[in-house]
Amino acid sequence: MSQNRRNYRQAAYEKETDVRGGRNRNVYVYGNTARKLDVQRQMETEPGRQVHPVVRKNRERARHMNAGYMFFLAVAMCTAAWILVNYIQLQADLTNLTRSVAEKQSELNNLKLANDEEYNRIISSIDLEEIKRIAIGELGMTYAQEGQIVLYVNEDNDYMRQVTGNN
Repeated sequence: MSQNRRNYRQAAYEKETDVRGGRNRNVYVYGNTARKLDVQRQMETEPGRQVHPVVRKNRERARHMNAGYMFFLAVAMCTAAWILVNYIQLQADLTNLTRSVAEKQSELNNLKLANDEEYNRIISSIDLEEIKRIAIGELGMTYAQEGQIVLYVNEDNDYMRQVTGNN
């Protein structure tokens, strides 16, 4: 009985590896890598599954496109193209506006710097002693006396207009 079991196992092994058929007779395996399986040949030799007629009918229907579906696809493609073109134009406009704003900010900074330099030049060129001499000597101006200074309190937090009687 053990002899029959051994023969059965040997036959099953030979059937799996196809030693008797000679299919792997001239194949030499280099190194310790696994053999590459020929899946395509195995699929061709295996019997194909029968597809249910309803499934086959649905697959055939899915392969064919009618005019309405083609029109829908054409409209969808045109809409997508129009949206993409507008998006790209908006991106280009945004880039141009950003560049323009950057140029204007740079110009504003340059003008502020030039204005500050000019203001500092003017302030540094003013001689306050000369102004005092002209005001007192030539124009007859004097310093304010104690009774000439009047302080006003504005309770409405609004603007105040001062009108003097000496016009």
